Amino acid sequence: MAELQKQLAGLASSQAEMNKIRSEEKAIYTKNSAEMKAGIEGVKKALEILRDYYAQNSKGAAAGAGGGVVSMLEVVESDFTKGLAEMETSEASSAAEYEKVSYMNEVTKTSKGQDVKYKTKEATGLDKSTSEAGSDREGVQAELDALIEYLTKLDKMCVAKAEPYAERQARREAELAGLKQALQILEGEAVLIQEKARVALRGKRA
Repeated sequence: MAELQKQLAGLASSQAEMNKIRSEEKAIYTKNSAEMKAGIEGVKKALEILRDYYAQNSKGAAAGAGGGVVSMLEVVESDFTKGLAEMETSEASSAAEYEKVSYMNEVTKTSKGQDVKYKTKEATGLDKSTSEAGSDREGVQAELDALIEYLTKLDKMCVAKAEPYAERQARREAELAGLKQALQILEGEAVLIQEKARVALRGKRA
């Protein structure tokens, strides 16, 4: 889009410069052609007057001199007419070239303008998609965070943690000590029972 905008700006600048040059050319043509036409009209009137005059006074040296003047003015008229024709041809050619280039510039401007329009629309769509994708990602991330938090709590409740070795050893030693004490008690009671049994047997024999 930036490149298209740059090209459109260059095209507008080129067209503006061409408009300026064309305006100056047309102004010069209008001025010069008007002067040329006025000059031709002046020569024609002078020829008309001279021809009438020398037609009425066609005697002697005056008539010969008049013919020379008329011939000279006819050459001037021919040169002016030829110059005016060349000016008109040049003006028509310049105008046609200007119209052609201006038309092509307008076509290019329209085409590139449409490209900018479509690319702007496309960029807007991409921005919208990106925004929606970002919102979706945030939603999914929030759900994932909540799930991780829940699993962490569940893990604390359900998964047994490994008991440190020192605690395990101390617990076993305490259990062994308890068992030894119980065994000693049981052994003492067994001796006591045996003694009572012996006493009882003696009593019966007596």
